[in-house]
Amino acid sequence: MKKTIAIIAGGDSSEHDVSLRSAEGINSWIDKEKYDVYTIEIKGLNWEAHLSDGSKSPVNRHDFSFLDHDKTVKPDYAYITIHGTPGENGILQGYFDLLHIPYSSCSLLVAALTFSKFTLNQYLKGFGVRIAESMLVRAGRTISADDVVSRVGLPCFVKPNEGGSSFGVSKCRTADDILPAITKAMEESPEVVIESELKGIEIANGVYKTKKSGIQVLPITEVCSHNEFFDYGAKYNGEVEEITPARLSDSTTNRVKALTAAIYDILGAEGIMRVDYIITQEEEEGKMVDKINLLEINATPGMTLTSFIPQQAKAAGIDMKDLLSDIIEDKLS
Repeated sequence: MKKTIAIIAGGDSSEHDVSLRSAEGINSWIDKEKYDVYTIEIKGLNWEAHLSDGSKSPVNRHDFSFLDHDKTVKPDYAYITIHGTPGENGILQGYFDLLHIPYSSCSLLVAALTFSKFTLNQYLKGFGVRIAESMLVRAGRTISADDVVSRVGLPCFVKPNEGGSSFGVSKCRTADDILPAITKAMEESPEVVIESELKGIEIANGVYKTKKSGIQVLPITEVCSHNEFFDYGAKYNGEVEEITPARLSDSTTNRVKALTAAIYDILGAEGIMRVDYIITQEEEEGKMVDKINLLEINATPGMTLTSFIPQQAKAAGIDMKDLLSDIIEDKLS
């Protein structure tokens, strides 16, 4: 009997449609000889399974079952590819834990931790990970532009603390830019993180771990945005050059990969994760040295056909069908 895989997509954030595109990528790679596959789209309390004839079937949230015409389907495994709430912040992980349905991503705790950019970075700072100077602003709190400038300086980035795909992100060059940027970011999240600018090379590094393969740190991607920073247009409209493997020295490459593996284990992560960094340079003993600065972690990274993870898997000579089978079987076995 084939196991049934449900790809969980959509969600309640601005990344709803991006998530559906990730679901398309995952669906194209999952081995249909091993698994029956359905996409389940979530929007608020509207949960629907996409059927092969193009129709949709409502999902019974009591046991996560649905009807495929005259057949009742209860998935054996959930592949969570929602970017944002409720799939990236631990809510769905808790739901599937209650139903004893295995899923692809990290646990409720780790998902919640990685979803809050400020909390995650402060937590990993305690383990010696370098981060930008930052501060958190919550809805309802009064703050002045002068407060921000004195804490993080200019230029700075204002971004939703809980969100992705660069929705609501602004680069502020003057104090007058700050308060409008906070207002914009709060349209995406009730908490806003403000970070000092780090000038350097932006990179992304995928990683996963299974009982069969052990920890696999993928080749690093260098991100060269045509825009002022890696915004939505760069991510999804081709306004970027992505170079895999990144043009880093062997020493820096090895240090980044070692740090990625260490972070994965510190968190007790599961499934595929992507860690984003900025490589800056500082002078030490008369020579310039690369410094690795954590930007953020994506616990349910993009999986569209052009996303970083498939690019990196290809560079590593790993077939996406085999990678996803490895991820799925790790929980089903």
